[in-house]
Amino acid sequence: MRNPTLRHFILQQRALTLYRQAVRATRYIPDPDARKETIAWVRAEFERNRRVDDVHLIEEKLASGRRELKQILPFLPPPVLRK
Repeated sequence: MRNPTLRHFILQQRALTLYRQAVRATRYIPDPDARKETIAWVRAEFERNRRVDDVHLIEEKLASGRRELKQILPFLPPPVLRK
């Protein structure tokens, strides 16, 4: 990407936010191996799309990622409250 626009910087922050949300969601996966595998998959997906610079494509991928995370969250066990 030669000259990133303000929109690119905004989308970069949104991508980082989505990445953090996805990684945080893995905290509730009880099996440590499954948790590591899920984090590796999330990271690989973000790395695979790292060089995308088309604003519309980035927006589509972020929306898709948010939808996938939203679909997965109900299947994770609820967090254990510590006293």
